[in-house]
Amino acid sequence: MTKRIWFQKHTVEGRLPLLDTWYREHLKQLVGSDTEVDIHTLPRAAYPAAIPEGVVRFGAVETFFSTYFSRQALAAEAQGYDAFVIATSQDPGLREARTLAGIPVLGYGETAYHFAAMSGQRFAVVGFIPELAEPLRENITASGLAHRFVGFEYLADGAAVVGEALTGDPDRFRAAFTDSARQAIARGAQLLIPGEGLPNEILWHEGVTEIDGVPIVDADGLLVKAAELMIDLTRTGVFGRSTTGYWFRRPDPSFIDHLSGVFWAPDETGNSGAAGGS
Repeated sequence: MTKRIWFQKHTVEGRLPLLDTWYREHLKQLVGSDTEVDIHTLPRAAYPAAIPEGVVRFGAVETFFSTYFSRQALAAEAQGYDAFVIATSQDPGLREARTLAGIPVLGYGETAYHFAAMSGQRFAVVGFIPELAEPLRENITASGLAHRFVGFEYLADGAAVVGEALTGDPDRFRAAFTDSARQAIARGAQLLIPGEGLPNEILWHEGVTEIDGVPIVDADGLLVKAAELMIDLTRTGVFGRSTTGYWFRRPDPSFIDHLSGVFWAPDETGNSGAAGGS
């Protein structure tokens, strides 16, 4: 039986054709022949730059993305998807998406942290947007995994070197990532988690899977494989989603539809939170 996964990215399709190709090739390589992964992105009008690095530095902006992602989870369930995954390290809208949708919902960061902890290894986050340290640390602490976490390292001139790698020149990125990774390793890291999805895809494309014997977690790949597993566990009754408690008990679907029309439909001025983009 086919497994259908909605893979929600934090970028805009078409802004960086090389990155789009990498994502498609990466995910296709990982999943089984009975799994379909459909990649969805933000609406084109969400931000003007090639990558969202300049806007995700603000919690106020992330609030809008969180709402959008949670709505996408509800849409994924309605369209017959078996799982919904949020492929950005901050996991925006993760709790809200799980509240709205009855299918498995997984986040890039949370999945990587929990798998690292299950392995018994200490982990570090190596990224290129220092402002994300605050929400990521909060998420790690909320997950009860702070005792496994050794800290953050951020790439020197990160936005520039990531941008160069995404246009076909990875040399400075590889050097910067290696330097930051070695600092994390010196602090005791036994696993390295890319701090954002873009470095993750660059590392995958370059075939970089470890630094000085310390593995780099392919967090996007792990996310999709974990979603496949959750679908199987749900179908076989091994594991499931609760329908009790404040965050998991859902009202009648017709009331959810009603509220969607009230809050997400265009108002008399033509404004709406609704947005396309896939």
